[in-house]
Amino acid sequence: MNYRHAFHAGNHADVLKHIALLALIDTLKRKDTPFFVLDTHAGRGRYQLGGEESRKTNEAAAGVMPLMAEASLPEVVERYLRAVQADNQAV
Repeated sequence: MNYRHAFHAGNHADVLKHIALLALIDTLKRKDTPFFVLDTHAGRGRYQLGGEESRKTNEAAAGVMPLMAEASLPEVVERYLRAVQADNQAV
């Protein structure tokens, strides 16, 4: 299978996965015992929503982008969006 995530960055599955992971980690942090998280489906780590590959499919337009325009979202979603925005401004 030839799959390159850069073409799909910011799509609805990406959004769901990362928000679910954030919520899970928040829950695990409430425990007194240590935990370890390994993302077995992580790619290279950084994907620019305005990058050449992402622009070819424009999947973020139906995924992360509509959320950016929402005024009131759950805190975990807002944290995710802040991270996406910060990462896309850093490059």
